[in-house]
Amino acid sequence: MKRHFILTFRPIFSSVISAIILLLIISINTSRADQKFELLSQTQYLEQQWAEVTYQSQGKTQIKAFKHLVAEAEQTILKYPDSAIPWIWSGIIKSTYAGVKGGLGALKLAKSSKKDFEKALAIDPNAMRGAAYVSLGALYLNVPSWPLGFGNDTKAKELLEKGLSIDPDGIDSNFFYADYLIHEKQYNKSKNYLAKAINAPSRPNEH
Repeated sequence: MKRHFILTFRPIFSSVISAIILLLIISINTSRADQKFELLSQTQYLEQQWAEVTYQSQGKTQIKAFKHLVAEAEQTILKYPDSAIPWIWSGIIKSTYAGVKGGLGALKLAKSSKKDFEKALAIDPNAMRGAAYVSLGALYLNVPSWPLGFGNDTKAKELLEKGLSIDPDGIDSNFFYADYLIHEKQYNKSKNYLAKAINAPSRPNEH
């Protein structure tokens, strides 16, 4: 009788364990899906706010809004430090803010933006179709060179071409590479990339 009880108990115990494991797997997958959705929602919010602040605000209102948006981007990074996308948006927000603010404060923001893009590249260089390469390349192109800043045309070209190789038909990759060519006075060559940027498909939601 004792042996029969043990033999009967084992399959029941095994079934219970299997059910628990299945529930854990479902719970983990659900949690990951929820986190992914929340991350997507927060980064889309940052993108939307960046567009509104950049194109619909000006003066002191714009400066104040950018300062608040930088803080929001940093909070998103704290929640999702292992995702490249919040780092990219933080860098974009800071670099745009730097262009609006100007002066010594702008250089500090540009340096912080550079670190954000480099962090994103370390996590996932292909995130947002190579946006970190493109944005960092644009930063190197527009920031003053040494001794005032870290601007470097050669580095800009290298980064922009990497971004273009990842997203050859994208709006940003073509526009900013065209901007680099204009900077280098290669006007005829830049026309092809500007045309591709104009005819590029709309940006899909990143995830």
